[in-house]
Amino acid sequence: MEKDIVLVLVGFVVGVMNAIAGGGMLVGFPVLIALGIPPITANATGMVVTAPGQLASALGYWKYLRRVPMRYAWLLVPAVIGAAAGSLTLRNTSPHDFARIVPVLVLFGVALFAFQPLLHFHLHKHLEKRTKRMLPLLMLGLAMIPLCFYGGYFGAGYGFLMLAFLGFASVPDTHMINAMKNVSAIFVSGTSMICLYSSHLIHWRVGMIAGAGAVIGGFLGARGAQKVSSYWLRICIVVIGVAAVIYLALQQY
Repeated sequence: MEKDIVLVLVGFVVGVMNAIAGGGMLVGFPVLIALGIPPITANATGMVVTAPGQLASALGYWKYLRRVPMRYAWLLVPAVIGAAAGSLTLRNTSPHDFARIVPVLVLFGVALFAFQPLLHFHLHKHLEKRTKRMLPLLMLGLAMIPLCFYGGYFGAGYGFLMLAFLGFASVPDTHMINAMKNVSAIFVSGTSMICLYSSHLIHWRVGMIAGAGAVIGGFLGARGAQKVSSYWLRICIVVIGVAAVIYLALQQY
């Protein structure tokens, strides 16, 4: 029972973080490992944890999502392609090899989280000075394939990268961009779950319990995104992430 309560609380935190900007599994992933789940299973299970919260977040941003031009729905095609390639690569990665590269992957996600303010600065600056030099939809789609490959293979920090990429779209509002990011994350997670369904890498019970918390956190996070001060949250998450990197590195090396 205590373990289930921890999973729900962790899922809630993951949902809130993903709704606001992303990076929720930087907290969720180390906790799953601390609960005795192997790294590669914790990573695959993270798709089940995040997907319900991302759906709730998209609903929370519904009034902004309705204003997004329909042509951007085409970006979901390369998102699915990239996510499928990434998750199939994960499926064919041995648990031992994945465990050895986990510290590097987590460190990359922590770095993305730490430097997220720079991504947002670039995003706002670009949107304030929009010109006709916006990247065409085709170029955005091609750029999303390797991005979503990363999302399908590991995923922590995927939301930060997606926000930066979508900043080059002709979308006038950052909340609309966040809504688009959440929808793309739903498709990336959903595609990954389909590709990994028969691989026995996903711990479904753990994922669904934590996912229940993520639904609540995702919806409330989307509703309260404007009211959240991320300064101390960012510091705490970076500290947790660095500690996780050190712990995982000591375990593997």
